This record gives sequence, C-alpha cells and structure tokens, in this order.
Amino acid sequence: MTFSRILVVDDDQGVLDTCSDTLQKLTEVQILLEKNGSEAMQRLSTDRVDLLIATRKINGVDAMELFKVGRRTDPNISVLILTEAATATTAVECMRIGGADYITKPLQPEEFLATVRHLLEAKRLREEHQSLQWQVVRSHSFDGIVGRSPAMRVVFKTIHLISETDVDVLIVGETGTGKELVARSIHNRSPRKSGPFVAVDCGAIPENLLESELFGHEKGAFTGAEARSIGLLEMANRGTFFLDEVGELPVRLQAKLLRSLQERKIRRIGGKEEINIDVRIIAATSRDLVAEIREGRFRDDLYYRINVARIELPPLRARSEDIPLLTSHFVTIYGQQMDKGLVEVDPEVTDVLSRYTWPGNVRELQNVIKRALAMTRHHVLSVEDLPVDIAVQGGERRRSDRGGFFQVRTQRISAFEKWYLNNLLKSCQGDVSRAARKAEVPRGTLYRLLKKHNLDPEDFRS
Repeated sequence: MTFSRILVVDDDQGVLDTCSDTLQKLTEVQILLEKNGSEAMQRLSTDRVDLLIATRKINGVDAMELFKVGRRTDPNISVLILTEAATATTAVECMRIGGADYITKPLQPEEFLATVRHLLEAKRLREEHQSLQWQVVRSHSFDGIVGRSPAMRVVFKTIHLISETDVDVLIVGETGTGKELVARSIHNRSPRKSGPFVAVDCGAIPENLLESELFGHEKGAFTGAEARSIGLLEMANRGTFFLDEVGELPVRLQAKLLRSLQERKIRRIGGKEEINIDVRIIAATSRDLVAEIREGRFRDDLYYRINVARIELPPLRARSEDIPLLTSHFVTIYGQQMDKGLVEVDPEVTDVLSRYTWPGNVRELQNVIKRALAMTRHHVLSVEDLPVDIAVQGGERRRSDRGGFFQVRTQRISAFEKWYLNNLLKSCQGDVSRAARKAEVPRGTLYRLLKKHNLDPEDFRS
C-alpha cells in the first residue's frame, strides 16, 4: 500500500495537534510533525514528502526555503502555507512557485481537509501526467534520439542494421541534426561497445596541430614535443573513431588518413615504427562531399573509403511532426535540471515552434527551450517566453492566411516590448524608477507597459 507522506511544520503545539487530528480522517496518509525549522529542513533533504504544510516563518526559516529543499527530493512536492492573514504577497508567492496554496489561521477543519485533499490529488495528477509524457517520449526514442516521423524511422532502422556489422559509416546532415548521437548509438549497439568511443571535430583543431592530434608524435619530433604523445586514432584501438566534420580535413592529411584506414596502421610523427590499430571509422559531415570532390577539396578515394554505409539525417524542418515530441522531451529534462518542477507547454507554443524553419535544427530547438525555461517565472511556457524572432516568424506563418500588415506589426511590437521589459527589469533588479530613467520613459508609462505584459517588478528583485 502506498502512503502519502505529509510533513507539518509549526512552532505552535496547538496547531500541530489540530493538523494531526484533522489529517487522521484521511486514509493512506503518514503524518510527520516538526516544531523546528532547521530539523524540518534536514528531514526534507533526505526524506521524500508529498505535501509540506508549514507556517510562513518558523525559527527564522521561510516556508519557501523548506519547499525548495523538499523539491530536490521530490520535484512534484506540494506546499500549503499557514498564515495569520491572507495577503497579496502570499498569494503571489503561491502562484509563482506552483503546486502551492495557503490557508489562514485559526484552521477550519473542513476547509483545511478539503485543501489538503485538493493538493494531494493535484500532485498525483502531475505525476501521472509526467509519467505519460515520459512514456510517449520513450516509445518514440531510440538511444536518446527522439523522433516518430517516417524519416526518423528510416534512420533508426538503418542504425539497427549497420550496428550489427563492422563497416565504416558516413553520416550526412546539416549542423545540429544529431550526427554524434547517431554515431554513439551505432557504437553502443555494436560488438565494439566495450571499447572506447573517441571523437574529434576536424574543424575545431588548428591545421598545424591536427596531424599530431590524429596520429600522435614521438619525443623531439618537432619544437615543443618534449614527450611522446599518443594520437586519437591509437586511443580508439578496439573501439570506434568518430571523425566529425570530415569535410574540414586538409587535403594533405586526407592522403595520410586514407593510407591508415586502408592498412589499419599508423605511424606517429617522428616515429619509424608502424603501429597496428583495430578501429571502426564513423565520419560525419554537413558539407556536400561530392561537390567538394569536384572542387578538388576532398579526395574521391577517401570518400569511397568512408562511404561504405551511409545515413542521411533529415533537417528538423523536414520532420516538423517531431517538434512537439522534442519540445516535451527538452522541457522535461531542463525543467528538472533547473528545479522548475512540472512545466506545461501552451499549445500555441507548440504550434509556433512547428511552423518555424529551424536553420540550427534540433540543437537550436534545444537551446530555445533551455533559454525559455531559464527566463520564464511561470509553470506554463507561453509564446511570450520564446525569442522574438522565433515567435514572430512562427506566428506569421501560423497566421499568414488571415493576418495582414497591421496585425503582424502589432504582434511584432508586442513581442519586442515583452522582451525589452524583461531585460530592462533584470538589469535594474526590479527598480522601476531606475528602469524608467534607463528606458527614457515616464514611470507611469512603464507601469502601464508592465501591467499590459503581466510583469511584476518583485520577480526581478534580488
């Protein structure tokens, strides 16, 4: 039998007794009582609690501090604040953190019991919703690669088939489509999974250092070579070597790499001994290598050597049906990392994101969701939390069939105002007078704009 654990924290023994007596009427509930705020915090840091009931201030400890500690153990914890009087500040705090409510003393048993029942049920529903979200993502996830579109199902099938072999692989796709994720999936499913997975970005290492990085060098091979260095190809022995952006490889090194791949032998710079290596090569590129061959920037023999098996990753704009799934996936992951608890996504957000063109592909979507979660102070992600350019472009495409010049202009101005005011209040730490001076607008105008966009200066004060 699963019990809901309720922790009541108050320095008044009479309040504790009232809460305990009233809560006894609930079934399948374990009641915990604490009179000391520090001890309550210690308990919350180690024990899972479904509902925290606490007086707003106890022994110098704020109920919100207790709530934050409890959320580290259970992100979906609810909190009921006991207060002497209902104030706007208390109401705003409860709305801000979500999963919270407040009730005034002296407690009315029926009202108190109804509120507790509501919070416990709301927590159960949040957990159920979260579980369903994860089930949906997991059912359409392949080694952490999320997708259910026909194009991605082809990718998953190809990964499965290629992984059972030991042939070299070329992964082709635009920047941000997840080429390294695919490479790691192939490695982790292959007989080489117990060996190393070594990755190198050919475009990130200066040309004069790249040869040494790939093949290693002997002591004294060149100025500054004070000791022997093992190259990345040698480190990948009995495993997988991932050449990211192989199209960036200088032509001079392409010839040396080709020889190493054909013979599966390397020679360190300054060395005479040939070293046998047993590696599987997975290369990736965002370039058109056939065009690079025509221009003389890539060797055709190396191309044919690495292009034994091929996986083409579709850009995100070509699989827009995966965007709601990816959005849910990233919101769940980063919401937990940022201690945001359960964050809902407004359907309009999904609609706007699905209509944006995503030049940066999945990586861009990932960063947009991460930024939106960092900026929002609510538990529902709205279009106002998105970057202006994405909200405007996605909104324009969404309303292109019924939105004229003036409507689009109004939307663009509104999105800009929200973005500007957020940054303004943040830079001024919620000081409206300073913000008005910085923006060069009257305070009354600034207050009207803040009200229009539902922004509270208190949210930006340290």
